[in-house]
Amino acid sequence: MKIIDINQALPQIMELIEMAFAGEEIIISKNNQQTIKITPVLSPQPRPPLFGCDKDRIALRDDFDEPLDDFQDYI
Repeated sequence: MKIIDINQALPQIMELIEMAFAGEEIIISKNNQQTIKITPVLSPQPRPPLFGCDKDRIALRDDFDEPLDDFQDYI
């Protein structure tokens, strides 16, 4: 964590943002009070799909694997 006064932070704000991108936490203080925190926003990790979560939503007909009547000429 890096603490820096606002008067020192303004000229080097881009450098501080790059440091935050790299994972460092930046605290900007004004009148010796911490007022602003710059941290990278961590995107949530996608949750793997739950096995069986669509149970009973999809139904396959018993003749699903049977050849279609429209394709009999091509078989």
